[in-house]
Amino acid sequence: MFLRISLLALLLFSLCVSAQEITVAAAADLSTALPEIVATYTRQTGQTVKLSLGSSGNLANQIQNGAPFDVFFSADENYPTQLVEKGLAEKDTLYRYAVGRLVLWVPNEVPLDPQKLGIQALVDSSIKKISIANPLHAPYGRAAEAAIKHFEIYDQVAPKLVLGENVSQAAQFAESGNAQAGLIALSHALSPAMKDKGHYWIVPLDAYPTLNQAAVVLSKSKQQDAARRFLDFVRGPEGTSLLKNYGFSLPTETH
Repeated sequence: MFLRISLLALLLFSLCVSAQEITVAAAADLSTALPEIVATYTRQTGQTVKLSLGSSGNLANQIQNGAPFDVFFSADENYPTQLVEKGLAEKDTLYRYAVGRLVLWVPNEVPLDPQKLGIQALVDSSIKKISIANPLHAPYGRAAEAAIKHFEIYDQVAPKLVLGENVSQAAQFAESGNAQAGLIALSHALSPAMKDKGHYWIVPLDAYPTLNQAAVVLSKSKQQDAARRFLDFVRGPEGTSLLKNYGFSLPTETH
């Protein structure tokens, strides 16, 4: 009898553990790839994962203010590194999961070919508004601003800039026609929602600071084991394959 009770208790404990939900704070450029990764992970493990997407800077601020996240995926590795230094994230879990790419995306309705014109498409008179993420707290916004300055057209296009709260919103502005061009993540340009609605030019890597993206388990997580298992899955073959499908490069260096 005691053995049966012990086995039942162990089974119930296992079910409770598997049913625990972890909350993942993730950079907005993962808004297409990460839900697919989560769906695959949940099918295989039964573990539920809740996503909270936003700009990396805003998410980092929320974490510092006590937001109950378990894992943080940032589009700029400096944010999770700073959290580790402040004792808010686990150093041994910090790793670089991808390198992001910036693209110039133009909807089909705009009679320009960004692959031929490159960044000079932005100075064309048909481009009235250019959407980018807010450089103050979005890594892709800083990359977009750096690229515009690199090609020495900032003064010409600055009046056209429309700021999204994050790179997902910047992509939405371009997709909806509220902007005639967008400097956005390649992952959005390749998403089902946008891939057939426009065309894009990949901005050269030397035009902006490298978008090294990193993830980390947060120290206040009450589900450290579950959080670590999810990170292991993302860095495994299935997770990395899905990231590559959305245009993320895999880093040659990991933490």
